[in-house]
Formats: sequence, structure tokens, C-alpha cells
Amino acid sequence: MKAAVLGISGYTGLILLRLLTDHPHVEDIIPVSSSQYGKRISELDPGIGETTTGKCISTHGGVINLNQAGELKPDVVFACLPHLKSAELCEPFFGKSVVIDLSADFRIKNPEVFLAAYGAPVPNPGLLPKAVYGLAEWYGSAIKTADIIANPGCYPTVSLLPLLPPAKEGLIQDTCIINAISGISGAGKKVKEYLLFCERTENTGAYSPGTSHRHAHEIQQELGIVKEDVRILFTPHLAPLKRGMVATITAPLVKKVNADDIRDMFYTYYGNCLFINLKKDIPTTRDVWGSNRCDIFWQVEGNILMLFSAIDNLIKGASGQAVQNMNLRFGFPENAGLAVYNQL
Repeated sequence: MKAAVLGISGYTGLILLRLLTDHPHVEDIIPVSSSQYGKRISELDPGIGETTTGKCISTHGGVINLNQAGELKPDVVFACLPHLKSAELCEPFFGKSVVIDLSADFRIKNPEVFLAAYGAPVPNPGLLPKAVYGLAEWYGSAIKTADIIANPGCYPTVSLLPLLPPAKEGLIQDTCIINAISGISGAGKKVKEYLLFCERTENTGAYSPGTSHRHAHEIQQELGIVKEDVRILFTPHLAPLKRGMVATITAPLVKKVNADDIRDMFYTYYGNCLFINLKKDIPTTRDVWGSNRCDIFWQVEGNILMLFSAIDNLIKGASGQAVQNMNLRFGFPENAGLAVYNQL
């Protein structure tokens, strides 16, 4: 099959290129970028090497533009583009290719909530009903027939995977406290003073707490689908890590349960999921580095359920989950081209 990657120069685009290069069912890759047009892939990512870019289609040995990509008629388009621009730039592909959008343009269903989160109207509201939220372990059946897949954000992925089962079972109530920590790559590949090495090294702290962080709205939306009366209080933190993400969640319990009850519940939901690892101790970023896995652990403290989770924010939190969604949509093995084990 033929896969296009729009926005090849960012972290998610470059990692998608690597994942698709190793994917057994992708024969051709179409690398697209307006800012890097004409450059060779090896210039953007020297680590990939000249000899490993043989799958890349190009009219001039490098990155091509959007019009050229449309002429090549890709089967699937991965949109690694900025929020509020992705839906617009993907317009030539809707109805012709399966679009897996890694921006937020199709994630939030309520236009008023989207406006509150992103400060602008939904870019293409007419297509919202056709978009399926791409949390693979929860919406797998719908993803298999979707032509627009809204790939979840990294913070929502690490938060929702542990929270959704107890919420759906009616075990938790009131306000769940989510404290999450991200590596610096979660901010994207951009030149900002606060992302400089000297600003970030030996420096960790919270930022954009509560609803001031866009992802809080996305988490609340998905949690509300399974249990309307559960709310969240979300605080993200930035740590001096290149990549990786962990979440610690405390959720008030509706009734008395023990750790074995929670274990049985998680195995009911995730026991057969390739990319969920139910652990016997607290997960760390090192456990999942380079893998498409989410590790989950739990602990009961009186009337509080404590949940711990870890992902690689660039893989399960972005590019890897996008490939997982492609695999589901096209009927490939779910783990095709993806690592289950850490790559350290």
C-alpha cells in the first residue's frame, strides 16, 4: 500500500517515516513538507541513512509538496500538521484516502468545547460526525471502517487508558486528580526559549493546570462518554527528558474494593490487548521507551483508587498509535511495524 506523511520534518512525522520504512505492508512512502520541499530525507534525519529510504516516492529524490502527493493517490494519509491547519490542508484527500489526523482538529466533538480549548472554531465541522476517535483499545471496531481517524493526544492516551475501565464499571466518582509528566519532545520541534537545554535541564515543574491545558477537554470528553458524573482536575508537568510520559491518577471509589478486584477488572478489559502491559509495580518511562505500549499499575488506598501509567509520548502517544490505527483500518496484524518491548 501507499502511505503519505504530511509534515515530515516534525518529530511525529520523522518517527512515522521510520515506522513505515519497517512496516511489512507499506510498499511506498510519500514524504510531504512545504517548509522542507526538495530536501533529501537523509538531510532531515541523518540517522535514517540513504540506503534505508528506498520506499520513499519522490519526483526529485526528496520531500515533495502537497499537490504532488495528491497526484500519487495514497491509500492512507498521516497528517502531522499544526492544530487548526490540518483539516484544511487535508481537504484534497477526504473521500479519496483514509486520513489519520495527529492534530486536534477532529478530536473534540462539541464545537463550543473546541472553541474553549483552542480559541478558534472547529476547522471543518461538517466532517466531525465522520471522524472516529483513535484510541485503539476502545474504538477498534469503529476504526476498522473509518475514513477519518482522530489520533488521540499523548496526555489523553496515558490518562484515559487506565481511567476508562473503572469509570465504565461505575467504580469511581466525583473528581479524579491527574498529575502527568512529559518529556520535552511533547512540545514539538520548535525554537522556543523555554525549550532550550539550559532552560530545561535540572528544571521540572507544572504548567497550564486545569482547563487551561487543551488536553484536559479531550480527556473529559472521552471520560464523560462512559460516566457522565466523573470530572477531572488535570495538571501536566515538563521534565528534563527527551521523551516519555507518566501519569499518577487518584480517583474516589464508589464502593469498597481491593487490589484483586481492580486486577480482575483490568484483565477483563485489557487481558488480550497487545499494547497494554498490566504490571505488578509502578511503571516508568524507561520501561516503555521506543515501544507502542502503555504500562498500567494500580493500588487501593481506603476509598481512593490510585492509577499509574507510562507511555512513550512519541510512539503510543502519537506516531505508533497512528500506525496501530492504520493496521486496524486496513486489516493488518495490529502489531505490524510496531515494537511491543522497549528499545533501550
